[in-house]
Formats: sequence, structure tokens, C-alpha cells
Amino acid sequence: MLIFTIQINLIIKMKLFIVSLIVFVVNLPFGYWRAGVKKFSKQWFLAVHIPVPVVIALRIFSGLGWQFVTYPALVGAFFLGQYFGGVLRSHYTKNKNSQKAFEE
Repeated sequence: MLIFTIQINLIIKMKLFIVSLIVFVVNLPFGYWRAGVKKFSKQWFLAVHIPVPVVIALRIFSGLGWQFVTYPALVGAFFLGQYFGGVLRSHYTKNKNSQKAFEE
């Protein structure tokens, strides 16, 4: 019985890891978009909230359910994806501007 319980816990942890990774990747382009618009504008609001139904759908279709233990991982993946998408945008625009200065 103990081995069966360990296997179930491992399956749940793997599902949680995979869904968190997908949530992170899905949020990268939205974070990239969010970083390029005025804060609290309509586009900013959309960039933050459009991925939410995707996260809910992933949660339902993966079978994770609504257990409290899944919230920190998925919320963290959501905000880290938004953050690193913004970092990618700032890195890209900084390199693009420095390249233009170099060409002139």
C-alpha cells in the first residue's frame, strides 16, 4: 500500500511540474507584450488576464483539481512567466537600440 501511495504522489508531482512548466511558457509572450504597453491600460489588463482561462483549462484537463497545494506552484509559474517575458522584451529592446547606435 505504501508503494502505491508513493507512486500516486509522484504522478501528482509530475503532473504539477508539467502543468507549471506549460503555464510558465504560455505566459512568456504575454509578459513580453505586457512590458511594452502602458501600465494599467486596456492592453496591459488583457496581457495579464488572457492567460487565466488557459491555466484554468490546464488545471481541469490535467486532473490536478483545485487542491490548495497546487496554487503556489501555478501562481508562481504564472507570475514568473510574466516577469521573464518582460525581461526578454527589455533585453531585446536594449540590444536592438545598442545595435542601432553601433551601426550609425
